[in-house]
Formats: sequence, structure tokens, C-alpha cells
Amino acid sequence: MRLKLDSRAPVYVQVIRYFKEQIASGALEKGKEIPSRRELANTLKINPNTVQRAYKEMEELGLINTEGNLPSKVTKDDVIIRQVREGLLTEAIDTFVTSVQALQIPLEEVIPLLKESYEKERESGGI
Repeated sequence: MRLKLDSRAPVYVQVIRYFKEQIASGALEKGKEIPSRRELANTLKINPNTVQRAYKEMEELGLINTEGNLPSKVTKDDVIIRQVREGLLTEAIDTFVTSVQALQIPLEEVIPLLKESYEKERESGGI
């Protein structure tokens, strides 16, 4: 698990975002077990209550399912996965558009540069 925590957002929010990204990208497959709350807290060196809060919220969002004392698992619901993916994409696009508009760069200049950067990233294995 490669989650780098920063101080800009609450830790539980960062944990949720990490799982959303892993689920949306397919790195965490549908129905796959995720680490226990205690295991994740130990791995990340964070308070178990923080992990508990993140897991509780992910359960409420339908991202993970926990039945009794069994390990939590990634949802198998394609609709939820699609919504998470679209939400992350929309957030990234909004941030990008806000930055580009602040520079007052015309869309006609942005699109070729965006395509070029996207392809470079894909070729390097980043996407």
C-alpha cells in the first residue's frame, strides 16, 4: 500500500480518496478483501479510530461492504464504481480548467498540449 499522507487534508479523507482511486482504476478489484482496520492503522502508522472513520464513511458510500466479523471487501456494484470514477474525473477536470482559465489560455492551445502530455504519461506507464 503506497499512501503518502500530507497535512493539507484530514487523514481519514486521504484514506478514503486513496481507496476511491484504487477502486476507480481497477487496482482494487470488485469483491477483493481490503486490510483490516487495525492492519491498515499499523501499516500507515495512524490512529485506528481514523481508519475506523474512513471505513465507516466508505461503507456509507457503498464503496466497501462488511458483513459481521468478516473482512471488508470492495463493492461489486458497477454503478457505484462508475460514480466514483466519474466523480474523481470531474474533480480533476474542474481543477485543471480553473488553473488553465486563470492563465487565460485559449482552449485551442490547451487541447493539443493536453493530448501530448496524456500520451507521454501513458507511454511512461503512468496511465
